[in-house]
Amino acid sequence: MSANTLTAIMPQLLARGLMSLREQAIMPRLVNGDYSSEAAQKGDTIDVPIPTAVAVRAVTPANTPPALVDSTPAKVPIALDQWYEAPFYLTDNELAQIDRNRHYIPMQVSEAIRSLANQVNSHVFSKYKGVYGYVGTAGTTPFGSDASAAINARKVLNQQLCPRANRRAVIDFSAEAQALALASFANFEQSGDQAVKIEGELGRKYGFDWYTDDVVPTHTAGTITTGLISKASTAYAVGVKTILATTAASTGACALLVGDIITFAGDSQTYVLTAAATQPTAATDVTLSFEPGLKVAHVGSEAVSVKASHVVNLAFHRDAFALAMRPLAGSTSDLSLGSQISSLTDPQTGITLRLEVSRRHKAVEWSFDALWGAALVRAPLACRIAG
Repeated sequence: MSANTLTAIMPQLLARGLMSLREQAIMPRLVNGDYSSEAAQKGDTIDVPIPTAVAVRAVTPANTPPALVDSTPAKVPIALDQWYEAPFYLTDNELAQIDRNRHYIPMQVSEAIRSLANQVNSHVFSKYKGVYGYVGTAGTTPFGSDASAAINARKVLNQQLCPRANRRAVIDFSAEAQALALASFANFEQSGDQAVKIEGELGRKYGFDWYTDDVVPTHTAGTITTGLISKASTAYAVGVKTILATTAASTGACALLVGDIITFAGDSQTYVLTAAATQPTAATDVTLSFEPGLKVAHVGSEAVSVKASHVVNLAFHRDAFALAMRPLAGSTSDLSLGSQISSLTDPQTGITLRLEVSRRHKAVEWSFDALWGAALVRAPLACRIAG
């Protein structure tokens, strides 16, 4: 293949790949991608500022102005630590076909982009472990009989002071199939939307834009053997994020994991563990670290429960998660250097894709790659819909 022919084909393949990535990478289109312009190279960290609450105060006219109130926003780092490629090769015979028809796009391009999109989606989804909002029943696909999962997710987000605009929900195909069968989602007279019946798309319902993805994760929960309780006769105040717990029984034990959802007796709030908690032997103390801070004070001996393993369908605001993608350095059009490189950024989503073409033995390798990082930056703006 001549350099001129390759130069003409690469933009077509790159543009087609970027369009495919836009269609298949669900989460990058739904989360905050405003920080991509600040990214630099693999290993760099981007600090995302998180606003803090501002207290009001009464205004009292005086000749001396009141003291200024300090405001120190918190910061959540996003590490640019994800660099993946999806390579494939074309033989000289296949390249000859492209020479005859420049609109020929090999199926391998779609497969390569699908793999890369799944990797990006999976990485963003993996940040769910800090989400403590929780509705539904672990092990039971939502929307089996009603739309309570959507209604309750809306309630939880409202309680967590999540803005009502820019709310999205991403569910797996099993949950979507059941939602499509509900009259409140599908029937025009109830939903006011014909797209459900015509296109099979859930659209906007209950204040969420609904999407489906085949890489929605499943959280495998830790275990509690016998009973786990907040340590007896030990008080903990509202707002505390670390407590001691124990199992008194001789057979008691716990092996809880980061991302587990726990509850305390007498408290309707769900909490997420921020560190693993393993009790070495029965009747010994184990430290539970969690978010958010306690909503109800403890007096001691409150029973601790853990939600079972569950599919992590997510309802969230755009700003709950942040994604940064950065164009990789390097661009050349000289095949004598051994490769030809080109990159392109999608203006709508901020997704950046690079294509590198290199000559090997009797074949040419085509490699799409991308560099990104993601983080959960505002946990109150997200809620799990367990399945």
